Amino acid sequence: MAIMSRRDVFRIAGASLATGGTVVPAASQPAATVHGIEPNPIKRRGVGFRGVDKARADAGFTLFAPIAATNRTVYLIDMEGTVVHHWEMPYSPGLHGYLTERGTLFYNGKIPNETHLGKTPFMGGSVMEVDWKGKILWEVKHPEHHHDGIRLRNGNVMLICARELAPAMARRVRGGRAGSEYDGGRMNADYLLEMTTDGKVVWEWRVADHLDPEKDHITGEQDPRDEWTHANGLSEMRDGNILLSCRNTSTVMMIDRKTGNISWKLGPPPLSGQHAPYLLENGHVLLFDNGPHRLDETFPYSRVLEIDPATKAIVWKFQESPLQNFFSDRISNAVRLRNGNTLINEGVFGRFFEVTPDGGVVWEYVNPYFGGPPNAQTNSVFRVQRYSNAEIERARRAT
Repeated sequence: MAIMSRRDVFRIAGASLATGGTVVPAASQPAATVHGIEPNPIKRRGVGFRGVDKARADAGFTLFAPIAATNRTVYLIDMEGTVVHHWEMPYSPGLHGYLTERGTLFYNGKIPNETHLGKTPFMGGSVMEVDWKGKILWEVKHPEHHHDGIRLRNGNVMLICARELAPAMARRVRGGRAGSEYDGGRMNADYLLEMTTDGKVVWEWRVADHLDPEKDHITGEQDPRDEWTHANGLSEMRDGNILLSCRNTSTVMMIDRKTGNISWKLGPPPLSGQHAPYLLENGHVLLFDNGPHRLDETFPYSRVLEIDPATKAIVWKFQESPLQNFFSDRISNAVRLRNGNTLINEGVFGRFFEVTPDGGVVWEYVNPYFGGPPNAQTNSVFRVQRYSNAEIERARRAT
């Protein structure tokens, strides 16, 4: 098991050049200032393209969608941070998007409503597929959708949704901050919904039917009790079953689509408020372990984990040295690239960077698109993806 630390991308120049690599530094990007000092610390440290080690990075294009309040754009950038394409989406802001196997853009949009869920920053409401030019090919709306939705291999979509939990069961849920339920004691709970692209429901799975409110408890004593599990990411495995992440219970689980049973589960520790699990080609699970309140540590920090489901052992990880230098308490993801490197999204700070298996940073970019009130602008990004030249050419042709 390799334990790794982040290295500044410019400090790898000497080693890279010695082996024939080329480090391309970022151009100077002066920030707007107020009385001589930029007040936003992210902007002050530098945004946009930061650098690349061309010999060791996985050449391709990075796709991301800022989740600032005014954003409705999905960006595609090259290895030097140049925007080579963008999609203007109908909802502002959105959650995230990715390219399907046939090259279209699958997008999770946000349609707020007046419910408790509908007013949250993670509210969804719409999933759609669009072509290279932004033409909507189909759209499914659901008022209880949040966080994530995916296109299944059978052509249907699967959504994470939430609705109110029965009061008797809500009272049994352990953990969280006492009295922090909404509207005088109400609590939401997650469910999965499989739908056709014309809106027909064909399958439903509810956490209330499969989890124990006492054993599968809210792990953060400071977290509100307005929702139980807070599902935040799902993916389809090769056998068609589902991998689901629940932040509030710090749990990742595999769900059998035929029976509904949970066939595998991993919780805290080692996990803490994790996001975006998916299955690698070797059968291992890769995820971003946020770490806002660890049960086996005295302080919070983030890391990326590769886990062998058969043994539940951590077989690879990326973390900082010191540990506190890498931290995003919410959102974020990681993607294993074709050359064995890993693309990491430190989501709260809009920082994307690529690391080698031994932890060397070989590419870095900081989202320069901010939004929100003037005194609290953010550049947060829910997820990022990396695509090859061939995959982008396929996307150009997709209709």
